[in-house]
Amino acid sequence: MKATLTRKDLANALSIAASASSQRSSHPVLQSIKLEAAGATLNLTGCDGEMWAYATAAANIETPGAVCVQQRLLSEIVNALSDGMVDLELEGTVVYLRANQSEWKLLALPAEEFPPIAEVAQESQLTMPMGDFRAAVDSVAFAVSDDMSRAYLTGVLFSYDGQVLTMVATDTHRLAVNRMHREGIGSPLTAIVPEKALRTIKQLPVAEDEGITVCFDSTRLMVDVGSAKMVAQLLTGTYPNWERVVPQEFTRMWTIDRTELYENVKRAMILARDNANRVRFSGQGDRVVISARSEDRGEAKEEVAIISKNGEVEIAFNGRYVMDALQSLPTDGIVAEMTEPSRPAVFRPSDGGEDRFCVVMPMALG
Repeated sequence: MKATLTRKDLANALSIAASASSQRSSHPVLQSIKLEAAGATLNLTGCDGEMWAYATAAANIETPGAVCVQQRLLSEIVNALSDGMVDLELEGTVVYLRANQSEWKLLALPAEEFPPIAEVAQESQLTMPMGDFRAAVDSVAFAVSDDMSRAYLTGVLFSYDGQVLTMVATDTHRLAVNRMHREGIGSPLTAIVPEKALRTIKQLPVAEDEGITVCFDSTRLMVDVGSAKMVAQLLTGTYPNWERVVPQEFTRMWTIDRTELYENVKRAMILARDNANRVRFSGQGDRVVISARSEDRGEAKEEVAIISKNGEVEIAFNGRYVMDALQSLPTDGIVAEMTEPSRPAVFRPSDGGEDRFCVVMPMALG
């Protein structure tokens, strides 16, 4: 194998392929990137055993062939190089990478050991502009869990009934929901998509206004945009009945400027980090007093103006969860709906609508 291409094209393709490789796997080939030189392209593939990411880069192929090299090392080298041409050449069990005055010798594995990309039967699908897909994922993905003992919570629930696409994520301490009214964008489906796969789909080289189609079968999903492709296992398990978590009524309400509240909480978090991220919110007439304390470093107090409806209440939240919720709501103002200090609060855009919101569980006042 011998190929020559620009560092930029190699880096772009490598970033997509690398998103699927695993540094935790005990199998060296799953920590690798498969390089395949054929025709006029260098094809790169990463795999962690459950997900594959594939991307192509235009290249001058002098000698076709395929080989696997360690992903982390290859990525570090390519990202550290200055722009220009890169030569990749396989000699025996070694791949030489040459660029400008640099030369690297990378140990290689046989390409035959790399698992082939799984097939997807394409039983159902969803199609929408890439910009809408990215925004929808960003509106909920922050709330996925990292608890692998409940793997089904490490992904986003997709549910489409032919008219409304509902996306849900939760780590049991908070819940994010986004409903999109889109008739005829695909087939009815329910699937739990790994957050890792969604990050890779967002990376694919597709313009914001171009359509993207996500295909599903009973166990996998697939996105193919020509120059790049992603296949991933769907998560198994029974997703919690998230609608039971959403309060059906509230007795207290604050309407607040979103940016001002975010900046106030961000400053309070300087000390709250020492106290499990606990930030106290005290509704006092037309303002909320935001406070945090650290046993070793002191106390912080901020104030923000509100429009209050029976909002005399003191409640504590994980400040990072509140900041994440605020960032996910693209509106100038937000509404916080509450009942009592021990009950969850709902954060919504102030311009109305029931389709996008975050539920945050309270903390003990401490």
